[in-house]
Amino acid sequence: MNTSNLTSQKMRRKASEIDSLRLGCGWTEDDLKKPWILVDSVEGQSHPGSVRLGLLGDEVINGIVSAGGTPAKYYITDTCDGISQGTPGMSYSLPSRELISFAVEMHAKTGHFDGMTLISSCDKSIPGHLMAAARLDLPTILVPGGTADWGPHGMTLEQVATYDSQRRRGKLSTEEYQFLAKFGCPTPGACAFMGTACTMQIMSEALGMALPTSALALSTGFEITRLARKAGKQVLYLIEQGLSAGKILTKEAFENAIMVHAAIAGSTNALLHIIALAAERGIEITHDDFDFINRRIPYLTNIRPSGRYPSSFFWYAGGTQYVMKQLIDKLHLNVLTVTGSTVEENIKNLEKENYFEKIATYLENYKVSRDEVIRTKSNPFSETGSIAILKGNIAPDGAVVKITAVDPSMHKFTGRAKVFDSQDDAVKAIFDEKIESGDAVIIRYEGPKGSGMPEQFYATEAIASDPKLNISVALLTDGRFSGASRGPVVGHVSPEAVEGGTIALLENSDLIEIDIPKRRLELVGVKDQTLKSEEITKVLVERKQFWKPPPRKFMTGMLAFYTQHATSASKGGRMML
Repeated sequence: MNTSNLTSQKMRRKASEIDSLRLGCGWTEDDLKKPWILVDSVEGQSHPGSVRLGLLGDEVINGIVSAGGTPAKYYITDTCDGISQGTPGMSYSLPSRELISFAVEMHAKTGHFDGMTLISSCDKSIPGHLMAAARLDLPTILVPGGTADWGPHGMTLEQVATYDSQRRRGKLSTEEYQFLAKFGCPTPGACAFMGTACTMQIMSEALGMALPTSALALSTGFEITRLARKAGKQVLYLIEQGLSAGKILTKEAFENAIMVHAAIAGSTNALLHIIALAAERGIEITHDDFDFINRRIPYLTNIRPSGRYPSSFFWYAGGTQYVMKQLIDKLHLNVLTVTGSTVEENIKNLEKENYFEKIATYLENYKVSRDEVIRTKSNPFSETGSIAILKGNIAPDGAVVKITAVDPSMHKFTGRAKVFDSQDDAVKAIFDEKIESGDAVIIRYEGPKGSGMPEQFYATEAIASDPKLNISVALLTDGRFSGASRGPVVGHVSPEAVEGGTIALLENSDLIEIDIPKRRLELVGVKDQTLKSEEITKVLVERKQFWKPPPRKFMTGMLAFYTQHATSASKGGRMML
């Protein structure tokens, strides 16, 4: 490889201190002349998804060195939504995505790197890494940290909140709850269900930014370390070929990822991340794109929480590439990936290796067939995908619902509004039995500008864990949900309350209509009385005249900066200065 035109070498010629400082880090004079590779990781003891990433970083470094590059390890440890869940810390979750992307940008630009390997597992670290890759447009590979195993009784982490709700209602003893909670995370890795962490690992592979078969490999297995070493080698090939992230992250690649998302019943948080990531490349992806694609892509997977099996079974069944194989007549097959080959070539290469048949033998250990985990396109769980975008006078810019998490009896629903300005107040009302069948729980001022867009998981779980409420009560919010959320819950309502969106004007005993088949979310009545649309318009105009925005929640620090500059959820909650 001719290295003279690489960024690292140009900067060496500009700044005389660079060589001395790099040598002061233990590099050799030969190392200075090779391509410089940033190995940026979110490793740390912040949560199970990141605690083992240092090992993957070591393997990436081995791969880089063996292929003739010079690696440098950098870090920005991420946070855990589960640890922050239901606390003020959750407001930092979505903003942490921006912080991670800025840190990687700073590392790459100040360190004069020629390529990057980005190692992450979870909710905000993967999209933060991908946003940095899109912004920097360097040869880059995302190295997913894999998935955790499941616990006793087939338990995965999202059930802890269910068991806690049962404990609070007196249906489970404290002793039983403590035993189950102890083994909610029996191994390192991303939580073992199709939450945002597992969804975003799959999205990185579907976008072509991670090596084929790498998403959701078992975090404790040796295959994930072999894939990490392979990624280290591969980034040198990308530099040699001039294949940067921008050449991979095209409009067609984003459409491919949305198709896969529809097929796997991925987390609704992915809508925020894909929209924000595409914007880094100047590509407009909208809620309408998700809705259009979900109407024509089948739902194929049986992974929790929408399905039965843990996320490791997804990998055993053939993983992302097997899902893409089922969608091969829908995908943009000529899109390039980090292998240097196209989507179609990657699938065909795996077929030639008989990979799909070999990997599925893992399922024999559990006496489970592949078709029970990932169905073929001719035998889907549903003819349409998992996401619907609802619009109407409550959400002119859109709101998001995961259809696969909603009981069919609740696909059409009209209920009485019970309005809350925080999740804590809503959860208390639910457990105090002040929420009744036929209610529509409204939680507002939780959008990007209002509160940093924290998840409303405890409210959704309080409803979903009650068999009576789960099929009779809906929840609407301008906040967002955990990938573990279940039930008739509608999030990302835009415009958000703090900007004077309709959700800010709703009052107790308003009538709220949800119609998933027609994609409608409407205020249809006041004080338990149905009104005509022109009467509703008049009511909203009158209420808006008396509405005043609340005082800003955050006046200093990171959250003040984020909430002041965040875009709407319909724009990905991305910061715009």
